[in-house]
Amino acid sequence: MATNVEISKSGSENNLSLLKKFTRKVQSSGVLKRARSIRYKARPLSEFKKKKATLKSLERKKQYQRLVKLGKIQENRHYTHKR
Repeated sequence: MATNVEISKSGSENNLSLLKKFTRKVQSSGVLKRARSIRYKARPLSEFKKKKATLKSLERKKQYQRLVKLGKIQENRHYTHKR
C-alpha cells in the first residue's frame, strides 16, 4: 500500500514553509503511522517451514535420547519435561 504525498511550491513560498507543509501532509496521510505499525511484524511461517522445524526438533530429541542411552552424556533432569 504505497501512498504518495505530493506538494507544490507557491510562488512566494520559502523552503522552510514548504518543508512544514510536506511534514503536515505526511502526518495527515497516515503513511508513517502505518510504516511504524508494521515495522517489526514477522511473517507467519509457511506450512513447509513449520513441518521442517518440527522434524528437526524431533530428530534432535531422538539424537539426545540416543546419546543418553549410550551413556555419552548425562540426562539433566532439571530441564526435562515429564509427559
